[in-house]
Amino acid sequence: MQCSPNEHAREVSGMFSRIARWYDFLNHLLSGGMDFYWRQQLVKATVPGKTGLMLDLAAGTMDVSLEIVRQHPQTKVAALDYCRPMLTTGRKKLTKGRDRRIFPVHADGRTLPLPDNSVDCATISFGIRNIIPREEAFKELNRVLVPGGRLCILEFGTGKHPVWKGFYNMYLKKILPMIGKIFSGDAGAYQYLADTIMAFPTAAELSTEMMKAGFDRVYYKPMTSGIVYLHVAQKKAE
Repeated sequence: MQCSPNEHAREVSGMFSRIARWYDFLNHLLSGGMDFYWRQQLVKATVPGKTGLMLDLAAGTMDVSLEIVRQHPQTKVAALDYCRPMLTTGRKKLTKGRDRRIFPVHADGRTLPLPDNSVDCATISFGIRNIIPREEAFKELNRVLVPGGRLCILEFGTGKHPVWKGFYNMYLKKILPMIGKIFSGDAGAYQYLADTIMAFPTAAELSTEMMKAGFDRVYYKPMTSGIVYLHVAQKKAE
């Protein structure tokens, strides 16, 4: 039986709790270091504004939040995540005054603890797959953005389209869970990652979901042969 959205959220949070201390290391290892470049490109698409505040949803260990303040030193970041141990792990990085620019908060992406029209820009990196239903998160992100504010999403492409003549799909199904188990002891977490990538909508389908939630000027671009996509959308200006 399929679990409810709340049960799913608790299960995913528990899974990330188990692998929190290995999360950054395995991100770098399993991506061959490309995750640094992907995050840099994500933040390059953001546009600071008059509120001086950005939202990093599904912030995890806050690598995207750190990249935001690196590229936009005058900006503050609300780093929200449903998994408290991931934020706790990331807090160790908030040195040299970064704790005055980045504010980690335990929160549900479906009910954001932020006022309407309160953030200039929002990012979500490899997190939208984990929120069910996605439309609730999109509507909340649209609500908290200022008119004309940007939503920038970094996410794996769907496994429905073979990449590198099918080698990437084989990597997802066989190699990724094995490496995840060797280092973190939790093959299930990385099997979940593979399964959700394989089942994820195409970039065009995700764009349609975002437009239905009220965004416009939606576009996307593939990176690393379509393994990852950068999606950008704008809240309609008043």
